[in-house]
Formats: sequence, structure tokens, C-alpha cells
Amino acid sequence: MAVGRAPTGTACDDDGMKPAGIHHVAICVRDLDESVRFYTDTLGFTVAPRPDSIGEGAWLDAAGQQVHLMRTDTPDLPKSNHFAVRVDDLVAAVEDLKEKGVDPFVLDPPIPGAGRQAFINDPTGNTIELNQPD
Repeated sequence: MAVGRAPTGTACDDDGMKPAGIHHVAICVRDLDESVRFYTDTLGFTVAPRPDSIGEGAWLDAAGQQVHLMRTDTPDLPKSNHFAVRVDDLVAAVEDLKEKGVDPFVLDPPIPGAGRQAFINDPTGNTIELNQPD
């Protein structure tokens, strides 16, 4: 069976692929130092241990989930690519970001079933969704 959605009405094989969650999201950034400062100082991530042998980059932790920054001069930045950070209080998160000089785009009214959402961009232009689940 090809990797993808199971056909309607069938169950996934018990021995097959079963996601347990997202291990990490990797994104390309132009300025590694500026991006690390943004993710740590503005969004509250912490720097995680990373082997030096795999090129320029940084691993960041957000409550047990990881974002890997990869430094490149030519990042691929299509606007639909993004990752979502779960927040418990979107209003408080938006206010905190505004105090830090970031102006989030808040999706209002929310999309039914998608939770409350706001969007920001990191210094390279990568889109980050802030999501407060329903």
C-alpha cells in the first residue's frame, strides 16, 4: 500500500506506519543568529543540544516539540508552508507579541474546527501559526 491516506472504509495495518506525533519541523533561515534570537526572545523557545557535524543550524525546543533551523542563502519560502505553535490563550499571546513589536494577523472569525488562529512571520519570512484549539 502506498504511503498516504487509507482508502475510505479500511483500517490501517496494525504493523504499518503509525504516527505518534510530530518529532520536529525543519525550516530554512537566512540569518541564524537573528532567527535564534527571534524564536527564543520573542516566542520563548529554548536552544536544544545539536551535533556540530551537520552544518549550520540550531535546534530549538518548545515544550517538548522541536523546530530545527537550517541556515541557507536561498531558503524556499512558499507562503503555504508553515508550522503551528499551540497556545492556551491566543488573546494573551497576541498581546505579548504586539508588546515585543510583532504584529500578528488574527484570523477572525475563526474557521470552525480549526481553533482560533493568528499568523506571524519570522525574520526570514517563514510563516508561523499560533493556534488555540477549540
